[in-house]
Amino acid sequence: MSPEFEDLVAIVTGGASGIGAAVARELTDRGARVAALDLEPGGAPQGVLGIKADVSEDDSVRAAVQEVADAYGRIDVLVNNAGIGAQGTVEDNPDDQWHRVFDVNVMGAVRVTRAALPYLRRSPAAAIVNVASVAATTGIPQRALYSTTKGAVQSLSMAMAADHLREGIRVNCVNPGTADTPWVQRLLDSAPDPAAERAALDARQPHGRLVSAEEVALAVVYLAGPSSGSTAGTALAVDGGMATLRLRPPGETRK
Repeated sequence: MSPEFEDLVAIVTGGASGIGAAVARELTDRGARVAALDLEPGGAPQGVLGIKADVSEDDSVRAAVQEVADAYGRIDVLVNNAGIGAQGTVEDNPDDQWHRVFDVNVMGAVRVTRAALPYLRRSPAAAIVNVASVAATTGIPQRALYSTTKGAVQSLSMAMAADHLREGIRVNCVNPGTADTPWVQRLLDSAPDPAAERAALDARQPHGRLVSAEEVALAVVYLAGPSSGSTAGTALAVDGGMATLRLRPPGETRK
């Protein structure tokens, strides 16, 4: 049996670390030729073409996408994963930070998609997967700005799915829960009691632990692959049930 992604070319933004790197590895293992667009592409997994790109700059994005097309002759899959975080309530972040996080998390996906669409339209197996977050659908304290941008990514995904399905381009998104990534580790390291904060994050998800980057990658790759050809306009939660389940506290007896 041939690998599912054999002969297909994929772009993964933010593909040199965390979830993006896990996605790039999984796609490569399944036969894709993968380019990781990243501010620091040196961390791209083995066998992945690392390209320096800033998703907040249109010229940088267009040059990077053109480099992928020149190197491989086609683009079939786009994973819009690049993003930055923010903490605070609606009154804590100044305007320039709101603009910056929107520029990366939302407009970054817009810019890369816009540059890749001419190539995706020529693909026999075109797919776009946007990485949103459980914060798009669930109220999480101290995440007003971040949640707003991820809600926009999910809405953008649905609109793109409607716009491009009849062009042969499937669009979906994945909503990870709190994942074990470098960004979350930095949050833990800055907490007054990192161990207690880690325990609280674990407990917040019904299955009792952080989501792994590999688990998110498997969901992304499923949505990006030819075998999910009838899946479009879907938001797939990979959050241990955080968005939908309300379990009793451990040890509490049923009444």
